[in-house]
Amino acid sequence: MKVLLIGGTGLISTAVSKKIVEAGHELYLLNRGNHSDLAPKEAKIIVGDYRKDDLKSLFKNHRFDVVANYIAFTEEDVKRDVEVFSSITEQYIFISSASAYEKPVKDFPITEQTPLNNPYWEYSNNKIKCERYLRKVDIKGFHVTIVRPSHTYDATKLIAVIKDGNHPYGIIDRILKEKPYVIPGDGTSLWTLTYNEDFAELFVPLLGEKKAYGEAYHITSDFVFTWEQIYEFLCEALGKKPNPIHIPTDFIVHYLPEFSGDLYGDKMYSAIFDNAKVQEFHPYFKAKTSYKDIAKKAVDYYLNHKDLQTINEEFEARVDEMIAAYKAKR
Repeated sequence: MKVLLIGGTGLISTAVSKKIVEAGHELYLLNRGNHSDLAPKEAKIIVGDYRKDDLKSLFKNHRFDVVANYIAFTEEDVKRDVEVFSSITEQYIFISSASAYEKPVKDFPITEQTPLNNPYWEYSNNKIKCERYLRKVDIKGFHVTIVRPSHTYDATKLIAVIKDGNHPYGIIDRILKEKPYVIPGDGTSLWTLTYNEDFAELFVPLLGEKKAYGEAYHITSDFVFTWEQIYEFLCEALGKKPNPIHIPTDFIVHYLPEFSGDLYGDKMYSAIFDNAKVQEFHPYFKAKTSYKDIAKKAVDYYLNHKDLQTINEEFEARVDEMIAAYKAKR
């Protein structure tokens, strides 16, 4: 098959690109060419800016069996995709998000029948709008498949709830200095973490699969941890004792309002999934990688790259101020 990934060198799509090539498919990647070193050598790179370039002109001489978009976030994005790709591909795969499922979740495990409803987080709400638009598209010879990942990571990912996403080393610095790190609530909610290569193994069988046309699937791991455990993996990797402080979400959001959507719309709730639907195409699949095995690699990656050891001092000061205020209140 001839497959186009829009993106292709991101956290999830890098692993997918690798698996597509291993499966013997012809892989094309559309991206700006900034991270071509992360693409498989067999991939054909189409250099372009998804948001700025004239995609119709860029692809006027191409036809693909599958187009999968990893960087469509708004209804406008998918409308443009339908306009551009409906005449040059049979299957269009939209990468949505498992955070689109209703919050709070009423029944576990989460299945594809769980309603989509997340008014707390703009990111998730936009993904829902994309899905609803795509489900209404009716173009002969053009078929949509929706895939919902949930908190996927690679071997360099430092997973923490309260951290500066642009300066993740801050959580390592906090642990090394034996400063408390913040866990929302009591730290016992259950959270599913999915290694990107495990995701890719379940994703690739959907390519060109006619039974997947018009369907939605979440792809997650079988490994589930409490947030307490996730932080303990990082502490163990650094040789430090855990030093959490548990703070109610409402209190956190008062001091760090930028976390409102991420917490109310996602991480303050447990997330446990049933993957039976997607495993129809890979019935013997079993997730191979646990974050417990990856945390040490992720920590070492940052410790071995001085250029990544940056800290947002302003953000960390705000966290310290919040902690001090909460301790004073108790």
